[in-house]
Amino acid sequence: MTHESVWYSRPRKFGKGSRECRVCAHRAGLIRKYGMNICRQCFREKAQDIGFYKHWLANEEQFTNNLFPNRQFR
Repeated sequence: MTHESVWYSRPRKFGKGSRECRVCAHRAGLIRKYGMNICRQCFREKAQDIGFYKHWLANEEQFTNNLFPNRQFR
């Protein structure tokens, strides 16, 4: 048995070795949420095409009002 025939010969059905990016087949930095299975580098490139967008609030007052709608901050 040579090294090539033994190396990575066990089937990967679960764990990190079983998953890869559906765009570039990279195994590290995988985003699995919502069943996307896409690495973070490809996600940054394709996020707008998929329908994601950056959401941030205009100022701190709006941020605190959204977190605590019934409180008055001075």
